[in-house]
Amino acid sequence: MPDVVLDSLIKPLEEFFKPSFVEEIAINHEGEVWMRLHGARVPWVAYSSEKLSKQYLVDLIHTVANVYERPFDPIRGMPVVYATLPGNHRFSAIAGPNVMYDDRDVTGGVAMNIRGGGAPPDVGFENYHLKKGQELLKVKPRGKNKPEDPYERVMEAINDGSPILISGATSTGKTTFLNHILTLIDQNARIITVEDAREIKVPQKNRVHFVLSRTEQSNKFNYARLLDLVVRMTPDVIIGGEISTDNASVLWEMMGTGHDHFYTTIHAESAEAAYAAFADRILHTQPAYDRGELMAEMKHKLRVVQLARDGALRAVTEVV
Repeated sequence: MPDVVLDSLIKPLEEFFKPSFVEEIAINHEGEVWMRLHGARVPWVAYSSEKLSKQYLVDLIHTVANVYERPFDPIRGMPVVYATLPGNHRFSAIAGPNVMYDDRDVTGGVAMNIRGGGAPPDVGFENYHLKKGQELLKVKPRGKNKPEDPYERVMEAINDGSPILISGATSTGKTTFLNHILTLIDQNARIITVEDAREIKVPQKNRVHFVLSRTEQSNKFNYARLLDLVVRMTPDVIIGGEISTDNASVLWEMMGTGHDHFYTTIHAESAEAAYAAFADRILHTQPAYDRGELMAEMKHKLRVVQLARDGALRAVTEVV
């Protein structure tokens, strides 16, 4: 009986995720679905659907949880459900206070991804530019040149997707600077933010905001579980909130998942101090790391933009 209920309940979504040309779908809030298409110039395409009410989406998550015997309790338990639906469709969803789209979701939102079960036709090694006797392509090579101009160093990092750590004391404008960076990112990009309070303003419409409050968390959702969810939500850009001892190791792991465009902030008085502070916060929960090796890896892969303030004057003082 539960399988029959699920088959009936999921039909409004099947037209979006079952076609062979669909790689996956993403739902960030009620009434709208984004389709990621195989090989499309603009990969994400949005459609409106009145059938996708918030109640419908939450009921669907409950039903999937029941059918596949997964725990689901957004308020006191686990707000996330993973399953593989018939046809090899990977299902990932979250509901409740840990997910938001905009101010309408102040009491809790809903987000969902369903992977298509098919693959684009005639896929072979040649589609990945792997040919006998031919050198491998270098896709988005980074760090080949370091421009002398600090402005060009920032723009190069934004354009090639290098991770950026924005550092500064309180009220130096770190979040404002980050918000401006987002205006320079492709408006068709899919943005995922990870914050302990909603501060980042994302102009892109294809977005999800995950919130893990340091003071009001009551369910079983934590940063380790958040890492699994973020990578399943297929972000083009990941925005981490301010680095703390609670989230530092998970944010560092996110930087190593292969996603471009990772941005986060930290309190520090210089670029060197920012690397040290980030490393020390990681070591607080992951003491097995070697501090010197960790900082060396950070300096290799992570660009720091240092901000400072003197009264009303705010300025970038280092770009390394």
